[in-house]
Amino acid sequence: MTLRVKISVTIIGAGIGGLTLASILHKNGIDAAIYELESSPKARYAGSVLDMHEDSGQIALRKAGLYEEFRKNVIPHGDDMRILDKAGNILMQDTGHDTRPEIDRGALRSILLKSLPTDLIHWGSKVSAVAKQEDGNHEVTLANGDKFTTSLLVGADGAWSKVRSLLSEGQPIYLGVSFVETRLLDVKERHRESAALVGSGSMMALSDEKGLLTHRDAAGDIDVHVACKTPEPWSASGKIDFTKTEEVRSWLLKCFLDWDNRLRALIAESDTGFVPRGLYTLPIGHRWEHRSGVTLIGDAAHLMSPFAGEGANLAMLDAADLADAILANSDDVEGALEIYEEKSFPRSKLSATESAENLKIAFRSDAPQGMIDLMSSFGVQSEEK
Repeated sequence: MTLRVKISVTIIGAGIGGLTLASILHKNGIDAAIYELESSPKARYAGSVLDMHEDSGQIALRKAGLYEEFRKNVIPHGDDMRILDKAGNILMQDTGHDTRPEIDRGALRSILLKSLPTDLIHWGSKVSAVAKQEDGNHEVTLANGDKFTTSLLVGADGAWSKVRSLLSEGQPIYLGVSFVETRLLDVKERHRESAALVGSGSMMALSDEKGLLTHRDAAGDIDVHVACKTPEPWSASGKIDFTKTEEVRSWLLKCFLDWDNRLRALIAESDTGFVPRGLYTLPIGHRWEHRSGVTLIGDAAHLMSPFAGEGANLAMLDAADLADAILANSDDVEGALEIYEEKSFPRSKLSATESAENLKIAFRSDAPQGMIDLMSSFGVQSEEK
């Protein structure tokens, strides 16, 4: 029987990072309260697949005692990869070798949720303000007016973190690239040509400072990210009404007018609406001076573009390292926070630098050659053209 330890830990955000932290702590006798703005775990589509890295996400899953359950939900051949040009030619592909197995984000979140008592998570609890009190605790105010205090506050609340304001003036910076998400469903019956084109894992078609990026999920459906360089986020420009699905579809198809029709079908035949996602980053090397009783993990600490594939994995490794530090220093929480922060800063800077460089490569004028060269440096072999 695990002895429960009384440390007041509050986590803001029930994303992958926050849940991983709570799961590892709970497994080792510390129960953390989680406050999440979404009304329930199924309030919205959880998002596309995640590849779990051996040196980060998989480590965290082992520490939470969830690795075997994760393996049961791995997508067969989900880590296969293809790079195409805009004519639909496959220029490079790789089988992946199961070193970075893929899992549906929703499935991973479900595994983490099942590892926790349901009463630890407060759904529908949007944080409106956080403040340091004279006694060293932190007061959290919810949108409904409720307030509570905690001795240890962890911001796992993503890009637009409220908790970050206690530590840093850093704010997300737009990267000049916007995504639009959409999906093709019932692919085996209704989208066979698209399924054959994109393969069983991920696909990148890059050219003209644009891209069509896809992943196959556990059901075999195709998650599509339409990417373009644009000086301001589509979601904030006011020029496009994303509630009008067919108008958005027509506009996107015009952006890819001279691309192969098999690639354009990923837009033309999608079965869901279009969700805009601007890409943002915190300054590379973002860090803060240690302050008592509060810290950050995941995107709240080191937001970066997805072009290094590190976001969820880094959040999970942050969670594992923070949990380790707390468990090893339960009588010195401040020392634990400092140990965690000094360990996390250099690795997040390295990943953010890599992510920024990969983003440039993906949208260079010679794309997709730059991405092919990058993958070749990792040992991936090109297909004959």
